[in-house]
Amino acid sequence: MKIDADSSPRERIDVWIRAVLAACSLCAATAASAAHIGVQVDGVDDPLKAAVIAGLEAAQYGQREVTAAQAQRLYENTQAQARAALEPYGYYDVQTHSELRQANGDWLIALHVTPGEPVKVNALDIAIDGDVDGQRPVQKALAAFVPAKGQALDHAAYEKSKATLQAAILASGYLDAKLVTHRIEVARSAKTADIHLAWAAGRRYRIGETTFEGGQFSDDRMQRYIPWHKGDFYTQEQLLTFQQRLIDADYFSVAQVHPDTEHAHDGIVPIKVLLAPAKRTIYTGGVFIGTDTGPGVRGGVERRWINLRGHKVKAEAIIATQLKTLSTQYQIPLSGPDNHNIAFGANYRDENTNTSLSRTFGLAATDSRLWHNWTRTLGLKFLTGDFTVANIKGSTTMLYPEASLSRKQVDDPNFVRKGWALTVAARASPSGLADTSFAQVSGDAKWIRGITDNSRFIARGAFGATAVGDFNKLPPELRFFAGGDHSIRGYAFQTIGPPLSATLVPVAQANCAARPASTCQTLIVGGRNLLVASAEYEYYFKPNWGVATFVDTGDAFDSFGDYSEKIGAGLGLRWRSPVGMVRVDLGFPVNDSTASHSVELHIVIGPDL
Repeated sequence: MKIDADSSPRERIDVWIRAVLAACSLCAATAASAAHIGVQVDGVDDPLKAAVIAGLEAAQYGQREVTAAQAQRLYENTQAQARAALEPYGYYDVQTHSELRQANGDWLIALHVTPGEPVKVNALDIAIDGDVDGQRPVQKALAAFVPAKGQALDHAAYEKSKATLQAAILASGYLDAKLVTHRIEVARSAKTADIHLAWAAGRRYRIGETTFEGGQFSDDRMQRYIPWHKGDFYTQEQLLTFQQRLIDADYFSVAQVHPDTEHAHDGIVPIKVLLAPAKRTIYTGGVFIGTDTGPGVRGGVERRWINLRGHKVKAEAIIATQLKTLSTQYQIPLSGPDNHNIAFGANYRDENTNTSLSRTFGLAATDSRLWHNWTRTLGLKFLTGDFTVANIKGSTTMLYPEASLSRKQVDDPNFVRKGWALTVAARASPSGLADTSFAQVSGDAKWIRGITDNSRFIARGAFGATAVGDFNKLPPELRFFAGGDHSIRGYAFQTIGPPLSATLVPVAQANCAARPASTCQTLIVGGRNLLVASAEYEYYFKPNWGVATFVDTGDAFDSFGDYSEKIGAGLGLRWRSPVGMVRVDLGFPVNDSTASHSVELHIVIGPDL
C-alpha cells in the first residue's frame, strides 16, 4: 500500500478502506481453505509405530487447523523424521514411502515404513580404573548392562544402563567418578555398532563424622542407630540401612541421610542427618472385621518417647466377638550400634472359637537387637490360665524362655511388589518351671514378587514341631491348628488338626450344654506339628482393585505318619483401601468329603507383610 504525500485526506481514507477490505478477504479465503491434518502409519507395530508417530511433527498438530502450504511442508519432512525416530531403536536402514491425500476438506499423510534389520552390538567395551568392578553393586550393573554384545542397539536401554552403572560406582564410594568416554560407533553398511565407555573412578571415600540436625535426642543417644564405624568405606547401602533404622525407631516424622560432599576432603566424606520429631503421643482406634475373630473394635495409645532417653510405652485393647485382649508394653532403648532394646509387657487374652476357649494372663521380658541384619529377640515368658479345647477343660501355669529371629525387606510397605518376611522361633521349658515339659520350634515365611505392572505372585509357608510331656497340659496358644484366614482357606479357623481321642468324646459331648451345640461337631484338639504352604496370584484390573486365585495345602498333626494333606482353593477380591489392603476370599476344600462346609468366606484387612 502506497499513499502519496500530496494526496487529499479523502483519498487517503479511501486507500485505507480498500486495504482493510483486501485483508479481510484474504483472511476469509485462508479460513475457507484451512483444514485438519492426520497421520496414518503402517509397516511397523508398537513400540516402533508409537515412536514414529511421536517423532512426526504433523502428528503434534492434533486438532489444529493447517493451510495447504502448511500441510505440504509437514508432508515433506515426514520421511526424514520417521527415519530419525527409529535410529534410537537401532534401525539405521529404514525405507519409507509416503503420500499426501485430501478427502472431505482434510489432509491425510499416509506413511509406509520398512524398518529393515536393526544394528547389532559388535563390541561392548566398558573400562573402569582401579578395583571398582569388584564391588557388588558395580558387578550387578555390569552383568545387567544392555544392549549386550549380539543384541540390537537400543539407545534408551543404553542410556538407562549407563546411568545405572554410574549410580552403582558412586554408591560404592567413588564419589569423584567421572565418565570420560561415552561413544557409539555405528557401521551402517555392516549394521553393527561398537560401544565404548570409560570411567575415571578416583579414590574410594571413607565415612567421616556423622552430624544430626533437628532431632529431639542428643548425638550420643543417636549413635545407636549408626550401622557403621567411623573410617569404614562409604556405601549407599549403608546409608539406606541407617535411614531405615531411623524410620523404624518411630521417633521421627522426617529422617533424611545423605553424604555431605560439599565438605568432603582427603578421601573422607561426612554424613549429614536431617530429622524432625514425630507426634509424641498417638491414639489409635477403629472397627475391623476378620473371619477368624469376627467383627470388633480396637483402641490404643502410645507415647513414642516419655523422656530424652527414648523410653516408650503403649497400651492396646481389642474387643471382638471371638477375641478380647488387653496388652501393655514398656520399652527401653540401650546404648550401642545394634538397636538394642529391652521391653516388659503384660497381656490378658480371652479367645472363644468353635474349637477352643481360653482365658490366660501373661507376662514377658524381652531383649532384642540387630544381628547380621536380623532382629534377634530373647525373652522370658510367664503364662497362666484356664482353657477348654474340644469341650475338655484344662488349666496351665508355665514359665519358659523363648528366642526368635526375624527379618523383613519390602520395596513399598503400602503395596509390596518385591519383598519377603521370615520369622523363626524356639521355646522350651522343663517340668520344674511348667505343668508339663515341652520344647517347640516354629516358623513363618512370606514372599511377594510383581510379575507384570498389574500382577503379583505370593508364596507363604509355616511350620512347627513340638516335643511335650503331657499334651493335655499344653494351652491352645502353644498347640498347632490349621484352617482360617492365614492358613488353609476353604476351612474354618482352627478346624484342621488331630481329633479328640475316642475315649474322651463322651466327656466332650456331656460338656456341650455349656457351649453352643455346633461346637460338638468340631472336636479338634490341635497337633504337635504343623506344615502349611500357599501359592497365590493377584491381577489388578484397576489401580486399586484386583482379583486373586489361590491354593493352600497342609495339615496340623501329631506325627508324620498321621499327616493327612488338606487342600483349599478359591478366588478372592482385593481392594487397596485408604485404611489398608482389604482381602475378601471364598475358599473351598478340594477332594475332602469330611469337610463340614462347601465354601468359607475369609475377610482380612491389613498390610502385605
